Amino acid sequence: MNVLLCLAAVVAIGWSGREIWQVVDGRRQIDEACDGLVPAGRVLALSPAGGTITHRTSDEGMIDLADGPSQDCEIFSSEAGEKYGTDSGERWFFTGAVGVLPSGTPQVADDPLEDLLDPYGGPTYPNQPLGGGIAGVVTDSGVVVQLPCAGGEADGRPVKALWARAELYDPGAPFTENGQLSDHDRNTLAETAVITANNLAGRLGCAGRLPDPPPDVPALPEGPVPASRAEGTCAWYREAGFARDDRYPDQVLESRTDDRAWDERCGLVLSEGRATGLYLSEADDRDLPVTPDRPGEWFVSLHTYSGEDAKNVQLTSTSLDEVPEPATPGRAGRSTEDPIWWASSVCAGQPQVHTMTLGLGYDRVAAPQMEKVFRAYVTDVTDRRHCTGVVFPKTSDFRAL
Repeated sequence: MNVLLCLAAVVAIGWSGREIWQVVDGRRQIDEACDGLVPAGRVLALSPAGGTITHRTSDEGMIDLADGPSQDCEIFSSEAGEKYGTDSGERWFFTGAVGVLPSGTPQVADDPLEDLLDPYGGPTYPNQPLGGGIAGVVTDSGVVVQLPCAGGEADGRPVKALWARAELYDPGAPFTENGQLSDHDRNTLAETAVITANNLAGRLGCAGRLPDPPPDVPALPEGPVPASRAEGTCAWYREAGFARDDRYPDQVLESRTDDRAWDERCGLVLSEGRATGLYLSEADDRDLPVTPDRPGEWFVSLHTYSGEDAKNVQLTSTSLDEVPEPATPGRAGRSTEDPIWWASSVCAGQPQVHTMTLGLGYDRVAAPQMEKVFRAYVTDVTDRRHCTGVVFPKTSDFRAL
């Protein structure tokens, strides 16, 4: 009996030693990949972080802001590899990313061919603000936060703000619950993003720090919902009663309001039945594309970009073979090529650019009516944020091209 107990103790010590070594080596891997900015303990607490932890050994996936305005690190685990059945025995499961503002990377307004909804008819989970006094966004895979950076410098350049993202890479059924991140992983990613941002702020010499995130970050609400139930960023649409007219969208894709959001969005979509009915009633009189046959193919997408993000908004693609059209703060207008309009304002001394994109085909039916929709949206945002200097496009801009 004593011999068996001794053997069991030796096995237990060996197993414990192996687990301790995995944790120590996992921390080393994360610190090395992420330049000590991402809290290794939080990453190791994520659901897919079991087993052996590794990272990319090349320069790619290593955080070093001297190489550019944004960088990321990519972490792999054998448990994620086992659950997903990868041939290599490991799988990329976590991305930690950081960057500084202004970044030089433009914000591009939604494309008229954008899919606002799941094209296969499944639920859509719109991004939501993090809350807790933090400028942050919760997505279906992670959390992004921003932090003002008074007095900060990166590679000899002044920094006005910074951002950090903590994200599970392509989380699937083994590590999600009902198609969403678990409460544990969502909370852990929020902590990771905030700590990463604060670590970067310390390294760059920023004066401020983010507070702790909310202890219980809520799951993303399922959308779309009937316009009659709008209560967040699309509440103004319900109050105006637009959806009672069959020419207008009857569903919304919205988030909670948060004046700290650097990209606040309200999506208005025509249900398949309403879109098809409108198409059939208008097709003989207008040169319309094919029948709308995807969920939300006919839509109105409204954004408000704030602060540094508002200073570099473009209305068209940034590909090399196209000349980008800027949405300039202090002005308003529409794209010369696409059904995209913009207005601007100033809120708390910071520029705001408000954009509206119509789904391709729907613009030929509804462009003239969308002036009052866009004005109602911009008025709601600017009143809520106490903005001044509001500039709208001309009435003549609201026409089908």
